[in-house]
Amino acid sequence: MSVFEHPSFDNHEKVLFATDEKTGLKAIIGVHSTARGPACGGCRFWTYDSSADALDDVLRLSQGMSYKNVMADLPIGGGKSVIMKPQGAFDRDALFQAFGRAVDALNGNYITAEDVGVSPDDMMSVHKTTKHVTGLPEGKAASGDPSPVTAEGVFRGIRACVKRATGSEDMKGIRVAVQGAAGHVGSYLCGHLAKAGAELIVADMNTDALQKHVNDFGATIVDKDDIYDQDADVFAPCALGSVINMNTIDRLKVRMVAGAANNQLATREMGAELQKRGILYAPDYVINAGGIINVTGEIRGDYDPEWVKQKLVGLEATLGEILDRAESEGRPSNVVADEMARARIEDASAKANAA
Repeated sequence: MSVFEHPSFDNHEKVLFATDEKTGLKAIIGVHSTARGPACGGCRFWTYDSSADALDDVLRLSQGMSYKNVMADLPIGGGKSVIMKPQGAFDRDALFQAFGRAVDALNGNYITAEDVGVSPDDMMSVHKTTKHVTGLPEGKAASGDPSPVTAEGVFRGIRACVKRATGSEDMKGIRVAVQGAAGHVGSYLCGHLAKAGAELIVADMNTDALQKHVNDFGATIVDKDDIYDQDADVFAPCALGSVINMNTIDRLKVRMVAGAANNQLATREMGAELQKRGILYAPDYVINAGGIINVTGEIRGDYDPEWVKQKLVGLEATLGEILDRAESEGRPSNVVADEMARARIEDASAKANAA
């Protein structure tokens, strides 16, 4: 099966496969849309079972970035990249430099940044071989780690969902089950939730790191496979995608699903399944856009925290519009969000072609 027949292919503008024998680099870059500007999205560094899994991930993630960026009203398109983590020992700096050369070959059509498994220091390695990189350590016109801003956007989304379900933004006593709580975004999100008075139930593959959440936030640790079964108000997926699927959906005992992970729904139909069960769903690419907003502030060359803050406020308004339409039309929120995003991208494409 070629890329064009792949079920996750969505008329992506470019898909680049890059290898480098010396460093062990095996990377795929997906450019979904440049209708509103250069495609921008993070680089994921992960151990994939196969290249087919890596391809599926980059196709879905890059499409999601187009939707995320347009719904956040950003002047950029959507793209994503994945690096298949080499087995055994490897030179990390050299590997990411090789990845930078692959990014540079796209001549600015794709701008990379951090994602799962990648740090600001890795972005500095990429920066040695291309200027088309963001998420660099803090400095002049650089924003540093975007995770705190992503977490703030997700917190705002959760709070908005709580208000819709309870009539109040008060988070005191709201029980939130956070999957991937030890990750960068998950940890910051737990901090926001705890400060607001929420009760935390946390799970992660890195169980040792969760003890800090117990000490700092009074969290309750559960096994990573038991996080779906918790009696909570909110399930917040903050790890990898496809966690809402036919094997997990009937285990949920929550009123809301709102988290930071990309592609939380294994299939588009899972949105309807959540709706049938009376579970409110905050489309992931809407509320987790804080990081890319932060990165865009860096791309503009005049990073302004106030501009970032106003964009986060805009995310709440967009989420409200989506949930209002979903409720009034009796349709799943993810379907409504997808239609809105696609319409905005098509409008941008039409304007670009007419120029």
